[in-house]
Amino acid sequence: MIFPSPHADSDNWTLTTAPVRFRRQHAAAQHRLGADQGAAQLDAGGNAVDAIVATAYALNAVEPWMCGLGGSGFMVIWLAREQRAVALDFQGTLPGAIRLDDYPIDPARPKTPMGFPGVVDDANIAGYRSITVPGAVAGLDHALTRFGSRPRAEVMAPAIALAERGLQVDWFTTLQIALCADTLARDPTSAAIYLPGGHPATPESRLRLPQLADTLREIAAGGAETFYRGELAAKIVADLQASGSRLSHADLAGYAVREYEPMMATHRGYTLYTPGEASGGLRQREMLAHAGAAMPAPPARPTPATWVAYAEALEACWRQHKIRTGVLPSSAGENVNGGNANGGYVNGESVDGEHGACTSSMSAVDAEGNMVALTYTLLNRFGSGVTLPTTGMLMNDSVSYFDPRPGYPTTMAGGKRINSSNMCPTVAVKEGEARFSVGASGGNLIMPAVTQVAALMMDFGMSLEEAMHHPRLDASHRGSIRVDPRFDAATLAALESRFTLEIAQSLVFPKLYACVSGVARDPASGECVGLGDPTQPIGGGATPAPFQLDPLSDTAPEVRP
Repeated sequence: MIFPSPHADSDNWTLTTAPVRFRRQHAAAQHRLGADQGAAQLDAGGNAVDAIVATAYALNAVEPWMCGLGGSGFMVIWLAREQRAVALDFQGTLPGAIRLDDYPIDPARPKTPMGFPGVVDDANIAGYRSITVPGAVAGLDHALTRFGSRPRAEVMAPAIALAERGLQVDWFTTLQIALCADTLARDPTSAAIYLPGGHPATPESRLRLPQLADTLREIAAGGAETFYRGELAAKIVADLQASGSRLSHADLAGYAVREYEPMMATHRGYTLYTPGEASGGLRQREMLAHAGAAMPAPPARPTPATWVAYAEALEACWRQHKIRTGVLPSSAGENVNGGNANGGYVNGESVDGEHGACTSSMSAVDAEGNMVALTYTLLNRFGSGVTLPTTGMLMNDSVSYFDPRPGYPTTMAGGKRINSSNMCPTVAVKEGEARFSVGASGGNLIMPAVTQVAALMMDFGMSLEEAMHHPRLDASHRGSIRVDPRFDAATLAALESRFTLEIAQSLVFPKLYACVSGVARDPASGECVGLGDPTQPIGGGATPAPFQLDPLSDTAPEVRP
């Protein structure tokens, strides 16, 4: 069966993105200005970790709707000299004093992007009680201290300069703000910044980001210590508690990054490293194993049978994931969340996230062959919608990672760490050389997209550019699979013989097949390639060059809160 989605035939152009090539080292991100800051660290003699940390901090001022100081995430690092990989988990934790009573279920509210019940006043997805302890600063500082090569102040200097300048508003920025205007309007500080005059900021203006540059300076000077246990921590907790959060000084002071050996998956001579079971990594490993068994010797190019194998593999790994997290029972029957065990529909609504609306992913590779993949997030677009007035930090809404009902693997509990995420930063190594790094934004869409791009490169020898531009499908055991109409008729017919198909274009918005970015390195020639998803107009790779602000950027009229 085939049925068209509302996005089956809404746009009439073909999206492409140009790869950026450079010898020996590279950086790529969902926002080119962020990638530029990473590339500037490489130009100054820094390594891939310096580059990724600089990129991540810069995104606070150029892509604040996706990630930032108030977020959390995962990082995978390939250390070329040591011939080993390291994973960092800097996911958020719930306040120790959190209470289920604060999140009474409201059957009239839609499900959260994670598929859990809605609650009264959307308290688990918006506002101060949706905020977990943010792990981003701890994770970035840990990575830089342990594996970086440049001083924190130098790595963070570009981010501070960008925050001082303010957010340059283009049409894409206006779109992001408009999509979250209702949530931003709930918070006086966020509304003053992003909704001047009560309306989304308009293109060709510049938004002042109060306090953010000062906060970045404090972190540059004092690192994670000041953020979690020092003067900055006191400011953060004061703002949070003044508006109803249960997060405490003890919650911040007790936060710790987890450094560990990443999960490995082997496929066609490659070893893929991911953050493991708490991420999309286990599903990725299961998908590749299933597809490898179905296709022991891949043909020269993908065939209709290839896409059936990929779709069946994705369906199988997602079913197992939903059983592990309690969304599905282990035997056939009723979905414990009220849907059907054969799909991911809850009360008739798809629960596959916000159509690529959240999270940011970035990658870097240096001249020594070190390679890094980082994905971090505020969870939903603009997170909780809360900007802390004293520090200028946009905060996450990661309480919505947890179930507000008792008795489930992901049920809320004091101090509990996020234990089920879709983020899937991946570094692929072959014959002792890091070959490519990929990651994506997009909630439930992330793992299928990242794994398909990786599989196309490994199964068929495609370049990163070819794999990124190839049509994709999306499958997560929700009752149908979504398919790009650019697939040929034979592939669509083969998929229709096995699945209910939803035909939907690959669009700038909504991003129905996630938003992938990555870098690749040819160890023989040393050529590096970086690029962003074709649907991401502001993303891409960056070649090493000194950091400098665009002199024209100060000509846009500044809008002050």
